[in-house]
Amino acid sequence: MVLSCFDKHLPVRGAVSKHATLCYYLSLPKPRILEHLIQQYADHLRNERSVSPHTLRNYLSDLAQFQHFLIDRELCLGDGKTLDARSIDIHVVRAYLAALTKSRKKSSVGRKLAALKGFFRYLVATHQIEKDPLLLIHSPKQDKPLPKFLSVDDIFQLLGGIKIKNPLDVRDRAMLEVFYSTGVRVSELVGLSWSDVDFQLGITRVLGKGSKERIVPIGEVALQALRDYSVEVRKRWNLPCQGENPVFLNNRGGRITTRSVARLVEKHLRAVGIPVKISPHGLRHTF
Repeated sequence: MVLSCFDKHLPVRGAVSKHATLCYYLSLPKPRILEHLIQQYADHLRNERSVSPHTLRNYLSDLAQFQHFLIDRELCLGDGKTLDARSIDIHVVRAYLAALTKSRKKSSVGRKLAALKGFFRYLVATHQIEKDPLLLIHSPKQDKPLPKFLSVDDIFQLLGGIKIKNPLDVRDRAMLEVFYSTGVRVSELVGLSWSDVDFQLGITRVLGKGSKERIVPIGEVALQALRDYSVEVRKRWNLPCQGENPVFLNNRGGRITTRSVARLVEKHLRAVGIPVKISPHGLRHTF
């Protein structure tokens, strides 16, 4: 016999007592294990929001740090010592932000707070929690330093200072020329395939944030540097410069990474004696 929680005509008193107890526990709100919810959120960002791998990695890193804070302080622990998202309130979040401000810059705290805000908005929207504990918490006011960039003389010194000794030098020259000519993001630069570059029209197609596509003009000097580089690609890596093959390759013939580009920019700045420490993003401001 299947007993209903609303059955008022149970024949045995003991059955009523046991069944009422069972119904009571079933009616209690189920814990929302934080680790599982973070994984669901990661799937949402990857599959529905189409965020870049870099953005996804940063979001998950920030959420993992918040998770470790709760574990270390033994906050919001449910049954089995698991973290229950429903127990997180504004006081817990403020304690976390206070701990961050002791050792982090405002920009870092703001980014971590933005990751938390996005996560808890998702939990409310998917009915995992009833109330957003960050609703009344505002991001810290950011300092706005001027972006670093190279002067015109510096950029000409950088581009003209690359001594061509091997195919990788040809690649670096082409990469920096394209970077300076187009002003694309470093992630867009490394994502270029040969089919994205139209040598006749002098344009290139890039895939930016949120998988948004845009057309960017590219100068003749950069196009000629790409032509010279394509010859080396065929000779060194024996790859056709067409279709979805990546434009900029690493030493092993795979698509170069953003971190490698940052190292190469730093290397060539040192080689020509430019004392400015600048990231690849700084070259965008130079554009």
